Amino acid sequence: MDIVAYAAQKYSHNPALINELETLSFKDLEAATGRIATVLQRHGIRKGDIVTLCMPNSAAMVLVLLSLLRTGSVAAPLNYRFPGSRLQTLFPLLKSSALIGPQSLTDKLTHHAKLTPEEILAESNTHKQIVSEKEPAQKQPAERFNDSKNQQLDSPPAQQLRKPVTVIHTSSSSGLPKAALHSFANHYYSALGSNENLPFGPGDIWLLSLPLFHIGGYAMLFRSLLGGGALVVPEPGTLIQDTLCRFHLSHLSLVPTQLYRLINDEKTLKKLQDFKVILLGGSTVEPALLEEASKAELPVYLTYGSTEMSSQITTTSGPVSTIGAGKVLPYRELSIDKESEILVKGPCLFQGYLSERGPMLKTDASGWFHTGDTGEMSPDGELLVTGRTDNMFISGGENIHPEEIERALCSFEGVRRAIVVPVDDPEYGFRPSAFIEVTGKALTDDEIKASLSSKTGKLKTPETITRIEQWRLLPGTEKIDRGYYKRMVDE
Repeated sequence: MDIVAYAAQKYSHNPALINELETLSFKDLEAATGRIATVLQRHGIRKGDIVTLCMPNSAAMVLVLLSLLRTGSVAAPLNYRFPGSRLQTLFPLLKSSALIGPQSLTDKLTHHAKLTPEEILAESNTHKQIVSEKEPAQKQPAERFNDSKNQQLDSPPAQQLRKPVTVIHTSSSSGLPKAALHSFANHYYSALGSNENLPFGPGDIWLLSLPLFHIGGYAMLFRSLLGGGALVVPEPGTLIQDTLCRFHLSHLSLVPTQLYRLINDEKTLKKLQDFKVILLGGSTVEPALLEEASKAELPVYLTYGSTEMSSQITTTSGPVSTIGAGKVLPYRELSIDKESEILVKGPCLFQGYLSERGPMLKTDASGWFHTGDTGEMSPDGELLVTGRTDNMFISGGENIHPEEIERALCSFEGVRRAIVVPVDDPEYGFRPSAFIEVTGKALTDDEIKASLSSKTGKLKTPETITRIEQWRLLPGTEKIDRGYYKRMVDE
């Protein structure tokens, strides 16, 4: 079963891939990826091979990823923003058969087989404008890339479901990111559950605003193929503000940092008000941001997800104005243990982290994967994510969850965002230290401390408060680099 061919059969001439130069229908997508897949095979890429990609989001990258899917090989898109020395350390474990990316990004990387996207597109006769609608579809040399007949997507064969499809690396602020292996079933059921909650069909257009080397970006490909909605993929380096003004979009995925920027621009704010869905996730959402979005009548849906669960786990069923990650989506299971840790399992759960001994998946005796996140469920089944087990520290014998203090800080007028990290203390072991971003009129540091002390107690009152104008983000993400601020207070 070929999911690209199925989408071509079902959605035919509906738009699938849009950029500044061209609109590609699902039929065009099938033809272009069929030609590219043949070229990849000609270069020795075979079923089961891992192929690394080092390139920014682009129409060419989408085409290559879908072509790899059709060859049965495993795509491993890398965070191209990482230094070459760090990327090089990932290759021994991946053992990839080829490295695909522009020379500007791959020249300094050592690999036995390199291909550029320009070479691949040229050899496959897929031009700069992706593919011309006036050009008649070419008959595919390999039959496997032209099997639209009798496609049955509602019951993929077990062999297809088990097939490895991607290696997506987890975000990491220090050390090596973990290489998570996903099967076809993982992406398939993740997309089905997402589309049941947030329909994404013909006529809908979702901006691919998240990088394809992260699970939230790659997951969009399966949602489009299953639902029939189109993806807008702007040219690399295009500002999201410009893209919002250039295309008529209906759906958008953001992390809080991105929404902060857009909501404070009058021009982009008006564009956001016309959306059907603004899916917000990726990190903790501050109440002040959500309140601001609600006042502006933005259709913000909150979500909680992870690389290990192939993107979304829970998502709200409608626009919200209060913090909460929504209910568990179909094809996922979630539980909260006695230590308040969030446990997950189901067909979206990844195959394991790559290791020298193969994929390693550590679950408990009941098959639950321990996320390292903490949370609580409301009586009606809504999840509230409260923090991370690895962020917790002990102060004066009490467990301190930084996220609780961060939420308290953000409840003060003028405090927009906050990060709390532990700092060594000879008497208490550790004490909280806060970094805050303020806007407009805000309380003084002493006023904040006094108010916090009366609300949360002395142990949860920051020893120091540092005001930040611009946050340090994790490379290639819009997430605040918590580790960076922890190192700052340790110095």
